[in-house]
Amino acid sequence: MLASKIHPCPSLISFPPSPTPRNLPNTLTFFRPKCPPHSHSLLIKAQHPAHTTLGQLRVDILSESLPFIQKFRGKTIVVKYGGAAMKDETLQATVVRDLVLLACVGLRPILVHSGGPEINLWLKRLNIEVNFHDGLRVTDAPTTEIVSTVLAGKVNKHLVSLINREGVKAISLCGSDGELITARPAPNAAKLGFVGEVARVDPAILWSMVDDYHISVIASEW
Repeated sequence: MLASKIHPCPSLISFPPSPTPRNLPNTLTFFRPKCPPHSHSLLIKAQHPAHTTLGQLRVDILSESLPFIQKFRGKTIVVKYGGAAMKDETLQATVVRDLVLLACVGLRPILVHSGGPEINLWLKRLNIEVNFHDGLRVTDAPTTEIVSTVLAGKVNKHLVSLINREGVKAISLCGSDGELITARPAPNAAKLGFVGEVARVDPAILWSMVDDYHISVIASEW
């Protein structure tokens, strides 16, 4: 079951299946983000002869990717970035550069991230017990405050700054922004605390960001 934090902290969200998107153009003819010089390659695991040069490898990768770039150019895509993948700074930098590359070749990405390990670290530092019930975080008022501060503040702002540093503008969002997410109490809220289910999603604020070619970075907690 998908869960979402509810009042008093509606910014911590979980998404139901994505609503049917608007019809978007298949090609971009009026705008192309300026690509930073170091964001032109993805880390792709492929089998190549040992004597293949770096230049030839890049040509091969681009040739293999071109049909997919043409197919999805102009499309809005959602990328879910888990907290466990954030612990390695090298991997984090690679994810950010790949996301920027998607924007540079004409896709319109939205990044949804969590931050469980970072949340657990700060809860431990503050001597707040970490509990889960049926895979969902048991969230009392003190836990809610820490989760909101770490996820929507520290983790989210860090990712936004990394994307901006790569030359593409990113915008920080959470569930309460523009009433993006509305939640209702979970059936077992008595055991889970401030945990609920998604009742409504209003993506209007996302469309405005996408139309301006900004990468929306949305804080979420599952």
